[in-house]
Amino acid sequence: MQSSLSVNSTSQAPDTTLKKSWAAWFIIVGFWIFFGLLNGTQLYLGVWMEGFPISFWRVFANDLIGWSFWIAATPGVLWLGRRLPIERGRLARVLPVHVIACVVISVCHSAFADVVNRSIQPFGPPRVPRSFWESFSGRAVSQFHLDLLIYATTLGLSYAVSYYVRYREREFRASQLETQLAHAQLQTLKMQLQPHFLFNTLNGIAGLVRDSKNKAAVEMLAGLSDLLRYTLENAGKQEVPLKEELEFLELYMDIQQMRFSDRMKIEMQIQPETLDALVPNLILQPLVENAIRHGLSKRAASGVVGVTAERDDGSLRIRIYDDGVGLAEAAKRAEGVGLSNTRARLSQLYGDRQEFLLSRRAGGGTEAKIVIPFVRAETEQ
Repeated sequence: MQSSLSVNSTSQAPDTTLKKSWAAWFIIVGFWIFFGLLNGTQLYLGVWMEGFPISFWRVFANDLIGWSFWIAATPGVLWLGRRLPIERGRLARVLPVHVIACVVISVCHSAFADVVNRSIQPFGPPRVPRSFWESFSGRAVSQFHLDLLIYATTLGLSYAVSYYVRYREREFRASQLETQLAHAQLQTLKMQLQPHFLFNTLNGIAGLVRDSKNKAAVEMLAGLSDLLRYTLENAGKQEVPLKEELEFLELYMDIQQMRFSDRMKIEMQIQPETLDALVPNLILQPLVENAIRHGLSKRAASGVVGVTAERDDGSLRIRIYDDGVGLAEAAKRAEGVGLSNTRARLSQLYGDRQEFLLSRRAGGGTEAKIVIPFVRAETEQ
């Protein structure tokens, strides 16, 4: 698999380079054809409006072929611009080279254009024949300023495009690094929860063994095995459907009921339409654990731990509550591993689109409320 991936990646690079090369040539050829047609139109209309009879096709052919010289010259200018970029601190070395290159290109262009003009004769045979040197030197002097402007504009545009591409690449790399950092932080937070949960469960098993409740301890170990299998199977997922999260929670609650026997009652009120909603993986278990540990375990009477889930327009609202000792005790647990990781994970995943509140219930006890965007999990085909 590794080798096939590397082969695919290397085979895609030449394809991308080839496409960029063809696109660059298409732009260069298209621009100079357009420029030649535009210049030919201007020349023809100017002469025609003066009342001089000239051939439309000869004028267009002359300008189109004459300016096509820059189709071959432009890649050379771009190459030289990359090899010798005009930058502060290097002007004294590179500027003379570019000036010489511009003079050479302009001279070649003038010679080429003069040969084309002599062959096509857009305005008819000249009244006074001139030697090649006379017509060439006159054209070279009069056209140099335009070729200089074209040379400088070509360099300027190439630098502008290059700076823009590099800016977008830096922006893309920064975005990738930001995404990777956020993913790494989420993984760290999630991995902190797993040993925290494991140690607490093992402590519960140890308590059962001390109380000589060996059958319950064995059953609890079997339940722990199922829980660990689940966490391993979903280790790489940041979000899972609420249905899967509730299945994991039920396994955890079964273990806790072995510890508390008749002292704990579980209430579940889940709207069916919320079962497919995506929630952070392992987000409910730490909250239920806190409700049991800090709400119910400190009292002799039986208590209730409940979970509700409902859809409210574009949001998913989840409540985890207990009828235990209340918010005063809950405030002491606000910075525990479970709650602090829950806050951090919700913030990382949803930013300002999430809400996490810990409050006193009207009938006594504590309630934790999570509000996140309602997004359905994609069904596998």
